[in-house]
Amino acid sequence: MAVYSINDVEKLCGIKAHTIRIWEKRYAIIQPRRTDTNIRYYLDEDLQKILNISLLNRNGYKISKIAKMTDGDIKSIVSELSDVTLESEDNLDALMHAMLELDEFKFNKILDHNIDSKGFEITMDEIVYPMMEKLSMMWIAGSIKGVHENFVANVIRRKTIVAIDQSSSEYDANATRCIVYLSENETHELSLLFLHFLLKDSGINVINLGAGIPLIDVLEGQRISKADFVFTIFNDSFSDTPLQPYLNELSKHLEGCTILISGYQTAIQNIKIPYNVKVLKSLTDVKSFVRETNSQVSVK
Repeated sequence: MAVYSINDVEKLCGIKAHTIRIWEKRYAIIQPRRTDTNIRYYLDEDLQKILNISLLNRNGYKISKIAKMTDGDIKSIVSELSDVTLESEDNLDALMHAMLELDEFKFNKILDHNIDSKGFEITMDEIVYPMMEKLSMMWIAGSIKGVHENFVANVIRRKTIVAIDQSSSEYDANATRCIVYLSENETHELSLLFLHFLLKDSGINVINLGAGIPLIDVLEGQRISKADFVFTIFNDSFSDTPLQPYLNELSKHLEGCTILISGYQTAIQNIKIPYNVKVLKSLTDVKSFVRETNSQVSVK
């Protein structure tokens, strides 16, 4: 059973702790549990209700009116709101609620509406990544359940694969080529798939080797494809061992191409960057690289 402090709820729902206390005292709309030392704590159903209240409040419903509604009434109105165009923050709350209930139909409906109206990349930037940040907060708080993370990851994975397949970019045999892969013990497949989408959508030919790829296969892949770039991410891998020897081997054997690296381990380890390796520190850096490479492709 997940347990949340009032500070956890503030971070996850975007509602000030002071406001939550007012809702409790003035309207009795939330009834938190208390520890033996009289400290508030909240359960999953409390978090879901607060997310619903927040969504209604931002869409014009006064707290005094919401306080008089039954839980069934609140859920019914929230369900109706999920069927119409919502602001990004409301969509985020609606997605969080669907996640907590493992409601795949609603989760898909909200995502599909945003993808259709805004496009896949903007939906990822404005809704999916902020939601993943909130999930990270829940991990830190020790309140997220593995089933929720797996639920979200699998839905987003499917959406990203569809976006890759539906990319409007036409194939050009003479375009820049880029190998993308994850090394052994690296698990962030969603990041790899989104990277694949960004590169392909910009007109770059992508050779996606997948996850858990041994170094020898990366080298063979580059030899066969003659890729201009090799792109990989280090988040989980090399957390217990130094990354430097691996980078040195990549650099030594891939002298004819540029190696692009990103991820947590590239930021925290004291790495001496080989001459043909470039570190992209953030998603913004990745997008800048894609735009720059795309402009070079267009000039050819």
